[in-house]
This record gives sequence, structure tokens and C-alpha cells, in this order.
Amino acid sequence: MKDKERIDYLRTAIKYHSKRYYENDAPEISDFEYDKLFEELKALEGAHPEYYDPTSPIHRVGGKALDKFEKVKHTVRMGSLTDVFDFESLVAFIRQVKAETGEDTEFSVEPKIDGLSVSLQYENGVFTVGATRGDGNVGEDVSTNIKTIRSVPLEITEPLNITVRGEVYMPHSSFEKLNKQKEEDGETLWANPRNAAAGSLRCLDSKETAKRGLDIFVFNFQSGELMDDSITTHKGTIDKISALGFKAIPMLCISSNEDDIVNAVKSLGSNRVNLAYDIDGAVIKVNSLEKRKELGEGSSTPKWAVAYKYPPEQKKTKLLDIIVQVGRTGVLTPNAVLEPVKLAGTTVSRATLHNIDIIRDRDIRIGDNVIVQKAGDIIPEVVSSVKEDRDGNEQPYQMPDKCPSCGGGLTYDDAKDFIDDGEDFTLGALRCTNPACPAQLARNIEHFASKKAMNIEGVGGKVVKALLDNSLIHDASDLYYLKKEEIAALDRMGEKSADNFITSIENSKSSGLARLIFALGIRHIGEVASAELASKFGSVEALYDATVEEITEIEDFGAVMAQSVVDFFKMESTRYIISKLQAAGVVTSEAVKETTNEFEGLTFVLTGTLENMTRDEAADMIKARGGKVSSSVSKKTDYVLAGEAAGSKLTKAQTLGVKIIDKEAFLEMCK
Repeated sequence: MKDKERIDYLRTAIKYHSKRYYENDAPEISDFEYDKLFEELKALEGAHPEYYDPTSPIHRVGGKALDKFEKVKHTVRMGSLTDVFDFESLVAFIRQVKAETGEDTEFSVEPKIDGLSVSLQYENGVFTVGATRGDGNVGEDVSTNIKTIRSVPLEITEPLNITVRGEVYMPHSSFEKLNKQKEEDGETLWANPRNAAAGSLRCLDSKETAKRGLDIFVFNFQSGELMDDSITTHKGTIDKISALGFKAIPMLCISSNEDDIVNAVKSLGSNRVNLAYDIDGAVIKVNSLEKRKELGEGSSTPKWAVAYKYPPEQKKTKLLDIIVQVGRTGVLTPNAVLEPVKLAGTTVSRATLHNIDIIRDRDIRIGDNVIVQKAGDIIPEVVSSVKEDRDGNEQPYQMPDKCPSCGGGLTYDDAKDFIDDGEDFTLGALRCTNPACPAQLARNIEHFASKKAMNIEGVGGKVVKALLDNSLIHDASDLYYLKKEEIAALDRMGEKSADNFITSIENSKSSGLARLIFALGIRHIGEVASAELASKFGSVEALYDATVEEITEIEDFGAVMAQSVVDFFKMESTRYIISKLQAAGVVTSEAVKETTNEFEGLTFVLTGTLENMTRDEAADMIKARGGKVSSSVSKKTDYVLAGEAAGSKLTKAQTLGVKIIDKEAFLEMCK
């Protein structure tokens, strides 16, 4: 067989087997056999560039790493949906629509996939551009990364010029595999599949994206040649999308009966624990395309669809034990050891109990069956005990009278006096008083290297323990004096990991003063407060001489916070560590930024991924104009700046009626 014929055969065979594996879940050959076909095709195409074909399967492995993503203007605005949170509101929506369009109006129900919205463009049936939603009008060109998703057809079954919209997500199996690898590498784990999907799709190196196991559901026709007179309903467009080779969103119900619609939403909610992917709601749409036109669009959302948002998923499991974790500031936090339970996309075996007061108030005992949920779909917590399940063998819990890490004494703090945006303080906090406590030292080093602090990749709990156990470090500043060969000799490291480690340490030296202050772990001083201190004082030397009176001039800085800063920078141990950091080349000063007053008196909350702008950059722009950045949404919040994949903060803002702006509106305000 000639090379061209063999290439054509391999392309056809690989496409067939990919469809069997990724879409039909019915593979006919082993992974080994598939990989052999793939490698043969890659070698043949490499030897014969004259046979280039943009739809070849080899383009799914990723290409050259990019410096940045280019902007793409959407052919049709990618809008969002109005959220409803109870069945009364859902029924009200259905009745309002029927009042305008007739009692025979049908609605579709489909799952709301928890991922990242994208548009896919095809010219003459060949995939050309894949873009993120961005601000709805302009997104980022992630075409090379989109090609790595095997359920995205590189060529559809008809030579059409169309644009469709879908949701990229990370299946549970891919998420668990990814986090297992990150844990082995000592890296910070992804909080949930949605965040992992968003981060993976926006990797500048598409070869890395190709490893992440992303998938997609296509749920809407945006524009182009798809429509003809025979397609008059949403279901018709989905059937056509499926026939073209896309992995279409499953349709759960088509009905004009409100009970059928509500029951379909309830059934989906009950069954979501069995799905292979995360959903955060159900989407209810008018089925008739003509009636959609009749209803029209609101200022930012269509009037013919809503998203029903499910409350946090709760599960019952057994509380096997309660263990205490010592935090970086010495706070003792009780954590529940649970029988493993699948919850919101991940297997949970630990959950926070916050403090002894909550344990007592909720009457939680070892051996209880308990109800657990994920706060904000991220942090597992015990909601309550199931008292009716008790058999008398359950044991009340008492906090230890000594530090479980060092055996040191404990003190009881009343957290009502605390103001902190970096660590959660709750009533009844027990604290270890030993400054040399090993657990505090380890947590402090982990915090120092964390993403929001100095952002040193690979410095997780296992790596810190190994470094301490081998006496390679004694405090956080020693990280900057580690040698490559010392790191490579650690268990599960090696040359490549050591190279990455050293590079990350070197890059962190220029993280800036605000990050450094936060990294130092000053009690009561979180990320926002650290930025305020850096902005006002400009260097650690200035902080050495700062007084309580000077610090309390900063808005929202009370006497407790100010005294904590003064005490911290007076300590000889602090100045010793900072001198070592300076000797290693870590930046400990920056120019004090000039500020204006356009945003004076305004409080912003940032959520989601902003196109071509980090949240830190946006926060700096707000502060430079006299505004305040908060980490949580409340009635006092003036604006929520929401980007792609915004989560619970956006939902809370919608509930409270807080004004929500996108990046374009924000930049307009900054003018």
C-alpha cells in the first residue's frame, strides 16, 4: 500500500475508533493497538507534509506553546441566563411565557453543565476557530486547545458554514486522575472539575491541555447555514447538531405541562450524583424558535429561557473519627474523618468541623451518621448529625488540652475581636502558644509558597515535610538557598522536577511586596490587608518603623490588626528571615502607587477569569482609584466584576441584587 493510501486508511480508522471510544463508550480495539495506529500516522504525516489535512487526528495532540491568546469577536453574542432558585419561580416563568405565547407552548429541559462556555466555528464543514465566551462579545482564541478534545469534530458530516455553542467540562475520571498526579508532584490540587476545566482550556501549551481529558456538550446553534424550513424547534436544532457529528446535550423533557417540566428538573437533580460530570442546574427553554423571536431578549438575558440552580448537594455518611489540624497561626481545627462518599464530583473522606463550639451546638459525636455538603461546592463541611440514627454507641468529643503536634500549651481565643481576610477565625478558637511548633512551621512554609503568596510551584505538604525531615530547610527563607541536587535527591522528585522547582523559586523573587507581606503569615493580616500595607509603606524597612497610629490610618485597619503588624516586624526572628530573603534577591520594596478618588467609597468583588487581565491587575486598578476590593459579596458590595466561569459569588450577587459588570464595563468605568 502506498504511503498516501496508508495515511488515508489510518485517518479513517483512527476517527472510527475514536468515535467508538469517546462518544459511544464501546471500544473495539485496545489502547495499545490504538496508540500504534496513531504513532504510525504521525510518522507518515511527518514524512509527507504534502499530504497535510487540517482534519487529521494528529492535530489533537497539541501544537507549539503560545505566548498569549488572540481575541475573537463572536458572530452572535454569547449571553447568560436568568437564574431561578425555587420551583415557585420556575412555575412563574412558565406561566408568564404562556401568557404571552399561548398555553400550548412547549419547553425543553436539559442539564446545565458546570464548565466553560465556548463557540466553535466551521467553514465548509471544517473546524476553524474555537473561542471562550469572554465578555459575551469578544472571547479568546483557544482553537489549538479545542482541537485536543476528542469529541469535537475537526470535520462535520456536511460542508456547512456554521457556529455552535457548547460547554467544555472535565469528567470526574479525568479530574481524579489529574489531582492524583498533582498530589504526587506536591502541587496544589484543583478545587473542583469546573476550575480544572477552565484552567486546562486556557493553558498556553496545548500539549498540556491534551493530557487533561476534557470533553464537551454542544447545546446551541449560534449562526450559519444550519437552519431550513424543516427545523422549527430547539429539539430540531439539537437533532441536527447531533447528526453533524457533535456530542449534543441530552434532552430530558419536551412538554407544555408544568408538572412534567418541574418533575424533569427534580429527576435530574436527584440523579446528578450518578452522572460522570458536574452539573449546577437545569436549563429550561422555549422549544419553538418562532415563539423565542416573539419573546425576544432582555438587556443581558433571553426572555425565553431560565436556569434552575440546584442547592448544594448533601449526602449522609458516617463520622469515623475527629482529628485536629494545627494551622499556620497555631489555631487547632477539628476535622471529621468520614466514610468516603461521592459529593459534588469528588470523593470526600475529610470535612471541616470548624471548632468545638460548632461540634457542641450541632451535637456531633464520633460514630454519628452526619450530613455533609460542599460550601460553595468546594470545601466539604459537616452540616448536622442524624440523631434518629443513633444506637447509643456514639461518643461526645472533647478538644485536646495540649497541642497534638508539639505538646505545647493552648490558649482560648474569642474570635469576635479578630478581623481577618486570610484565615477563617471562628468563636472558640484554641491556639498553640509554642512559636517553634513543627506543625505551625510546616504550615507557614506551605502558606509562604502558596499561589496567592510567593507562588512557588511544587511546595506542597509532602515536599515541605521531606525538606524539614532532611534538615534542608528550617524556615521559609531557606527555600531560596536550596540546591538542585538536594531537591533531585528527594523521593519522587528527579532532575526535571528539581529544574522546575528551582525555576519557580527564582521567578518568585519578583513576586512583589504585597505578596511577600501576605506570605510572611502575619496574624490577622490577609491578602487584601497585605496589599494595603504595601501600598501605604512601600518597603519592609518602612514597616519596621511603622506605628499603630500610622497603620490604623488605613481604612478598615483596627487596633488589633495594627498591633499585630507592629509586633511582627519588631521580632528579631522576622528581621532575620527578611535579611535572608533580601540576601537571596527577593524583592522587598516597591514604589508607593499614586491614587485617585474616582472609586472612593465603592466596594468591588472580583470573580471568574478575566480576559487578558488577572484579578490582581484589576484589583490594583480599583485601589489606584480609591476603591476597595472585598473577598465576599454582601449588601454593602457596590459592584461584582465577573469573568468567565464565575461561581457562587456571582450567584450571591444576583440574589442580593448587586450590580454585576463585565471587563468591558469595568474598563469604561476606569476611563
